[in-house]
Amino acid sequence: MGLISTGFASWQRYCSGDGDADAAVEAAILIGRNKFRQLVPLLTNRDISLIRRGRLNSSCVRSSMLHGSETWPVRKENEVVLQRAEIRMVRWMCNVKVKDRVPSKELRERLGIDDIILILQQNRLRWYAHMLRKEDTDWVKKCMEYEVEGSRPRGRPKRT
Repeated sequence: MGLISTGFASWQRYCSGDGDADAAVEAAILIGRNKFRQLVPLLTNRDISLIRRGRLNSSCVRSSMLHGSETWPVRKENEVVLQRAEIRMVRWMCNVKVKDRVPSKELRERLGIDDIILILQQNRLRWYAHMLRKEDTDWVKKCMEYEVEGSRPRGRPKRT
């Protein structure tokens, strides 16, 4: 299995019926988990230093998980789910159980990696800066700068 899946599954990763990132986050976690399973012999090898394992994790597993995440409408619940999935893999790499009560921050420091939410925010800001540098005639930039005519009604929106 390659880094990027083909066919309907890849489109399903980005499209969600209700306009949120739940489906994309679930698909990203599955892709990251599959990539982690492929690399378990290297990521859990005690002959390889924790820093090198962390770099391998960042370059292969995390990058495949966050592919395309720049455009996800991420909510707090999605961030929590991503963090939980990543910390499970981090604990496995460090051979630390939950009952050992080692903080996640310390495990990330051992591996030399940042929090996945920080990386997600950096990716989104990088994408946004890229969009700002685009020409004014570009359709994406036009969509970002589009203002809807009219005014919004007062109060809370009606539930549909």
